[in-house]
Formats: sequence, structure tokens, C-alpha cells
Amino acid sequence: MKQSLTLLLLLVSFCLCGQNSQLLDSIYTLRELSNQDKLKIEQRLQYAKQASELSADTGLDSTILISRKNLSYNILLSGDYDQYAEMNIGNLVLAQKIQDTLAIADANFNLGWYNQYNSDLENAYQYYLQALKYYEFANNDYQRAITITNIASIQDEEKDYLGSEQNAIEALRILNNITDKDVEIDIYYCLNLLGIVSYKLKNYDKAIEYHNESLDILKNYREYDVEKLYALNNIAIAHRDNGEYEMALKIFEDLFKEPNLRERDPSFYALLLINNAYTNFLNDSYEVKPLETQFKEALRLSDSINDDATKLAVSIDLAKFYKKTDKLDSSLKYAKQSYTISKEITANELLLESMILMADLTEGEESKAFLAEHITLSDSLLNVERAKRNKFARIRFETDQLEEENKQFARDRQYLAIISIFLLIGAVLIYIVINQRAKNKELQLVQAQQKANEDIYNLLLQQQDKVDEARTQEKKRMSQELHDGVLGRLFGTRLSLDSLNFSDGPEAIKNRTGYIEQLKTIEEDIRKISHELNTDFVSGSGFMDIVTELVENQSKAYQLTCNFNYSDDISWENIDNKTKINIYRIIQESMQNIYKHAKATSIDISITLKNDVICLKIKDDGKGFDSTKSRKGIGIKNMTSRIKDIEGDINFISKKGKGTKVIVEIPYIINDNDRA
Repeated sequence: MKQSLTLLLLLVSFCLCGQNSQLLDSIYTLRELSNQDKLKIEQRLQYAKQASELSADTGLDSTILISRKNLSYNILLSGDYDQYAEMNIGNLVLAQKIQDTLAIADANFNLGWYNQYNSDLENAYQYYLQALKYYEFANNDYQRAITITNIASIQDEEKDYLGSEQNAIEALRILNNITDKDVEIDIYYCLNLLGIVSYKLKNYDKAIEYHNESLDILKNYREYDVEKLYALNNIAIAHRDNGEYEMALKIFEDLFKEPNLRERDPSFYALLLINNAYTNFLNDSYEVKPLETQFKEALRLSDSINDDATKLAVSIDLAKFYKKTDKLDSSLKYAKQSYTISKEITANELLLESMILMADLTEGEESKAFLAEHITLSDSLLNVERAKRNKFARIRFETDQLEEENKQFARDRQYLAIISIFLLIGAVLIYIVINQRAKNKELQLVQAQQKANEDIYNLLLQQQDKVDEARTQEKKRMSQELHDGVLGRLFGTRLSLDSLNFSDGPEAIKNRTGYIEQLKTIEEDIRKISHELNTDFVSGSGFMDIVTELVENQSKAYQLTCNFNYSDDISWENIDNKTKINIYRIIQESMQNIYKHAKATSIDISITLKNDVICLKIKDDGKGFDSTKSRKGIGIKNMTSRIKDIEGDINFISKKGKGTKVIVEIPYIINDNDRA
């Protein structure tokens, strides 16, 4: 028998393992399909969703997390950035749950990217710092470098140029030391950022150097043709602002030779026109008319493609150009235009430059107003820049401080663990003493419980004796009724019919008819008595009388308002006494608990039958308790033990201040003969 059971368990385990293996194989296949570049993104997304749904069925957190990361990547490719963020918030929670360091870092990095994309730079910065901490812990140098590059990009946007430069150099150092991965394009982004930041710091030689290095990398990649043109433009501008006008003009001339540049990127072409014209303007080697034509062409082109940034740049350059050529009305016109556009698109640096132009081109109070506005905005921007730099420094400081506090907390936990060991030894000794006392009390409780059960059993036997006695009396009454009533009448009618055997005629026929009617009446009486004998006159009484008496007595003793309802569908005579005793004791124990602990004023008790299950519900309006926390009361343990003993189920539903509900469900089992 034992061998058969062992074989059966092995067979079930094998089947379950086989099913789980098939499920994992399906998940792996769907993941691979979701990463097929040749498929449309809609198909890839569908495969990723199916893999994630199947992973949820496994109940394996690590499998679920991998599938969710794969799904979030495909959502990113689909362009649904908000859903991408929601997925990564969920991934972060799951990764923290299973303490997957790399997954925590990835989720933080993705949320940083999302916030940076939505220009929420403060949250982006915080997420990146968290990602950086976990990447450092996981020794993932590549992702560290990418994260630091993104942090440097945020610092550049917030005009913390020195901080941006330091982080970009650190990212570049890490990337240059990575040998097991192609990181050239990542190095390009670092160099390009360093070139931009160096230009803003007016370190033009360094800017040219960084952009040239980035351009050397891009020469090996055809797909980065646009980036090459932007790098050349940046180099030309750095030469121009460094006073090297001829060098800058030579680069612009080469850029104009690019085939179909105007059609391919009209915005960049307009920018080249402006930069080339403005460089000629600064070089003082130009003819007014051709230069004016070039400025106007750039203005028309930027206006036709609704490129406000380029339109702003050409407007301010035209204002300077006309001012120098003494066309002050035209200069004022374009200065006003640049002033308006820079306010609309929040281009504060060009707005400041426009204000200076407007102050120079106007007179009196109007000129003073522009100067005052320039001073106010300049001071405001300076304060904002300082605040932002301080903000990011504060965020980093608070993050570092939090990490230090965590380390201190870890040390404190070690000391606490040592102390706890000594306390535990003492607690064990105390527990042994207390446990022995508790066992003695529990033994006494069991003995008292056994005696109470015996009392209830005797009470049920006494009640059963009363029922049997009532049935005996009823049978005796029915016997007398049959003997003295029905049998006497039947005997008299028979004698009368015998006397008519010797009579004929209408009178005899009439008498016979009367006696036949009497026989029918006697037949109805016999049927009535038979029905009464077949009906259990105590149906519904018995056990429910005992319970009713218990509820009434305890309600009165405990000063509770009680509403007790029970169903007549339950045949208590056919239910074993063990079940009835346990039901009785549970009601009794519950009412005692309500009196002792709940401070209730009313109680509802109901006993019903649903789908062959006896349902006992006890509800009070007391103070309740937190049912999610473990309860160690003996009363609750006893009730749970009783219900388990009769193969039932018991639940305690309660909230603080909301009362308590006890729900008991017991199988309704009766003999087959009783069912018939």
C-alpha cells in the first residue's frame, strides 16, 4: 500500500513538472518572437503580452519580472511612453520584492529616462541617482557610464556646466576602460556633450577638440550622416566665436555642398544660412545686399516650416545687421519680433539679448523700461540657476546621507543581533517555565471542556427522553381514539347492515345508503388518524429548543439584545450528537467572547441550510479587532479546533470599531434511510 502511494505521488509530481516545463517553453518562445526585428511592432507587442500573461500563471516572480521587462521594452518601441512608465513602476516594486539588484537599477533608469523626456528633470535626476547606486553595487560599468552621461545631460540643461563637464568626463573614462563591448557610439555622445558644455563655458579650443574627436568616430558609421553635419556646424560656430572666421566660413561652404540638403533637412539648412550670414557679418567682409538676401531667405524658410527657434535666431541677427547698416527702423522691427518670439518659446538668453537691442533702439522711458526688464530677468535667471545647482547638489547630498544612514543602520542591526542572542537565551528559559505552566492550564481547560461536553450530551439525552415520552403518549391517545371511537362506530354500523340482510324494499335500500355514508365518514376518520400517526409532531423541536434556551438565557445574563433565526429545513434528529454538541459550544463560546471582549449591545444569530451545508452566522456590533493579525485567544483556538474536528470551516471577519462576524460552515450529512 505504501509503495503504491509513493508511486502515485511521484507520478503526480512528474506530471506537474512536465506541465510547468511546457509552460516555460511557451514563455521562452514568445519572448524570442517578441524580439524579432523583422516583425512589425504590433506583432512583437502581442507576443510580449502573451509571454507576460503566461508568466503570471507560473507564480514565479523572477519569470514574471523578466517577461514584464521584455514587455516594457516593446511598449517603448511602440511609442506609448505613459504605459512604459506604468510598467516600470510595477517592475520596480516586483524587483524590490525579490531583491533583484540589476532589475531595480534598470527600472530606476527607465523611469529616469521617462521623466527626462517629459522635462521633469528633478524626478529624472533622483531616479538616475538610484539607478547609479545599484549599477555600482552590481559592478555594471557600462550602465554606470550611460547613467552618468544622462545625469550630465540634465546638468547641462539646468546650466550646471561645471557639474555636467565633470560627470561627462567621468562617463568617458569608464567607457574608455570597457573592452568587452562596442561602446564607440556611447563615447560619441559623451564627446558631443563635452563639446557643447565646453562651448557654453567659452572654452572654444576644447569644444573644437571634443567635436573633432566625436566626428572621427562618426566617420565609421553611415547611419549617422545627420549627426556628422551637426558636429561640423558646432565646430564652425566654435571657430567663429573664437574669432577664426575664415575657418568657420570654410566649414560652412563645405556643408552647403552636401547634396539635397535643403530638401532633406530644411530646418538645418535654414540654420546654416543664418550661421554663414552671421559669420560673414562678424568678419566685416561682406556686401550688404547679398548678405541681406541670405538673411531674408533663412527667415522665409524658417517661417514656411514653422520653426520658431530658427526664426528667432534670424530675427535677432537681422536686427543686429540692420542696426550696423543704420537701418534703424528695420532693426527695431526685427528686434521686436525676436523679443516677442523669445517670450513665446521661453528662450531667455535670446530674450535678454533682444531687450538690450530694444533698449538701444528706443529712447526715454521706453528704453529705461527695457533695461529694467533686462536687469530683473537677468537677476531672476541667475537666482534660478543657483537654486537649480543647489537643488541637484542637495539631492545628491541627501542620497549620500541616506546611504550613510543605511550603513549605520546595518551596523546597529549587527549590535542588536548580538544583544538579541543573549536575550533569546534568557527568553528560552523563561518560555520553558511559562510553557509548562500553560500546558498545565491547558490540561485543566481540556478536562473542564470534557465535563462540559458530557453535560451537554446528558442534556440532549434528557431532551430525547422527553421527545420519546411525548411520542409514546401520542401513540396511546391514537390507540384509544381508534378503539373507543372509530372501532365502536364501525362495529355498530356492521350490526345494522347485518339486520338489513332480511329486509327488502325501498326503506331497506334507503337505510343501506345511510350506513354506506357512515362507512365513508369512518374511512375519512381512519385516513386522518393515519396521517397524524405518520407526521412527527415534534418536527423542528428538540435541539433547536435547547439552543433557543441557551441564547435566551445568555442574552439575558449578558444584557444583550439578541435576534435568533433558524431554518426548519434541517432534520436535527438525523444529525449526530457530536456535531450538535460542537454547534452548541461554539454559540456558547462566541457569546462569552462577545460579553468579555467586544463590549457589544446587540447580537444576531442565524442557522440556515444552503446546498447541503449548515451555515451558522454570529454577528455583533462590538469594538471588533484586526482580523489580519494572528489571534492567540484560547476561545478562538477551541472554536477552530471544534469545527476542524467535524470537518467544517470557520472564519472570523472583523475590523476595529466595525464589530465581528463569525461564519461557520458544516457539511449536512444524514443517513440514506432518512433521506428516503
